[in-house]
Amino acid sequence: MEKGILVKEGIVLNVASESKDKAIERVGKLLIDGGYVKDNYIEGMKAREEEVTTYMGNGVAIPHGMNEYKKEILETGIVIAQYPNGVDFGEGNTAYIVIGIAGKGDEHMEILSQIALTIQYEENVEKLRNAKTPEEIMEIISEEGEM
Repeated sequence: MEKGILVKEGIVLNVASESKDKAIERVGKLLIDGGYVKDNYIEGMKAREEEVTTYMGNGVAIPHGMNEYKKEILETGIVIAQYPNGVDFGEGNTAYIVIGIAGKGDEHMEILSQIALTIQYEENVEKLRNAKTPEEIMEIISEEGEM
């Protein structure tokens, strides 16, 4: 598998709607498969979600592990699952793009702010939601924040 913070193997398109838990497991598994985290990082992602929603607005959720799960991170990476029909993140919030992140040290804050720059514009989220290829998604993400 190609290495990098965001690689096309870490992007899945047209995922059928599923529960929030399943969506978190899906992006967690992508992080594991990409060699970014150890298996139990998913527990940390679910724990974070129970404490405070990772729904960021504009149809995007960014599940990530709680601080005590940082030791499970092998290297910094992000993965993306596209849900054309959305995932219910509770309280009337629907995520069409679910971005799993794992950041070594303080890198997760840098990644979050770069992603925030992209998703603050509804038209970018719409482009992500309608993207037909992983390359298209990578292009949209890297246009705003330099990934």
